[in-house]
Amino acid sequence: MDKEYVQAVGRRKTAIAQVRLMTGTGGIVVNGLPHADFFRRLVDQQVVIKPLAVTQNQDKYAVSAKVIGGGTTGQAAAIAHGIARALVRADANTKPTLRANRLLTRDSRAKERKKVGLKRARKAPQSPKR
Repeated sequence: MDKEYVQAVGRRKTAIAQVRLMTGTGGIVVNGLPHADFFRRLVDQQVVIKPLAVTQNQDKYAVSAKVIGGGTTGQAAAIAHGIARALVRADANTKPTLRANRLLTRDSRAKERKKVGLKRARKAPQSPKR
């Protein structure tokens, strides 16, 4: 890595994360807070760490992320996506490992829109019997 940092964008549902990957052992900072304070749920914390853990780079890089939109689960996945993309930019040898763990593919699942005449996206009102 020649520059000060490598930047990448991660997305999930309506959450967008701008991630900066720097050399050093600064941990993961999300919107100015340590990731453990920003994400209270242990599952979300593990999702954020996963790209670094899989490539065994937890002690090699410090991560700074700015995330907007969505909920906590979507934000955690967006940050993980951004970290994975930044790792590939920093070191191309990590790409097969990240690809095998499905961390480079954007999860395109999103909420389906409500349809006219239905209660939700697919739920129809109950039909009268008599």
